[in-house]
Amino acid sequence: MTTIAANLQAVRERVADAAIAAGRRPEEIALLAVSKTWPAHCVAEAADAGQRLFGENYVQEGVAKVAELQARGLEWHFIGPLQSNKTRPVAAHFDWVHSVDRLKLAERLSEQRAAESAPLNVCIQVNVSGEASKSGVAPDEVAALARQVAALPRLRLRGLMAIPEPDGDEALLRGRFATLRRLRDELNAAGFALDTLSMGMSHDLELAIAEGATMVRVGTAIFGTRKLREERI
Repeated sequence: MTTIAANLQAVRERVADAAIAAGRRPEEIALLAVSKTWPAHCVAEAADAGQRLFGENYVQEGVAKVAELQARGLEWHFIGPLQSNKTRPVAAHFDWVHSVDRLKLAERLSEQRAAESAPLNVCIQVNVSGEASKSGVAPDEVAALARQVAALPRLRLRGLMAIPEPDGDEALLRGRFATLRRLRDELNAAGFALDTLSMGMSHDLELAIAEGATMVRVGTAIFGTRKLREERI
């Protein structure tokens, strides 16, 4: 078994154990392998081990991998900050965008998604920790943005995403994840049908699953320590 395959198996076991500990079914949680900065052959190795969902942060790099691995039928998620002038290739090549945090971004993705393509699945990124340096809409602005995004053609609003500040305080992190779950529940009570909570990474996926995560984004625990990257696309 290759290292990536072994790592994937270990992460799947962590996800399953966390789900069971939380009284949930392991199949309720999707594993998104974050492959940013890793070459296509590493993605192919993970795909050979049964992984189908992959997350990318950089437009040019991600689009190149999507094209190179097109024949494998993988599902591609754009999870990084997205500039408005970079939406066209994302709308054309990705299946999901997790980082929608303003109406202009959603409008451009909607306009640039081909009519013959399946609707682009989107999540609204929420800044649950209130960090000035972090992308995401403020919690009290989520409902208004959700109404606007849900009304756009060629998009399907699936849920919410968050990246809490890295912190060793488990109670604080659980509180951040609980905030995202509460926002999702409030939106659904208001008539939405959101099925996705994209939260939790290599270091905190157990806490996120305990608070209701339906998709965890794991890179380091699968591929290893990230390679340094000078250019941010």
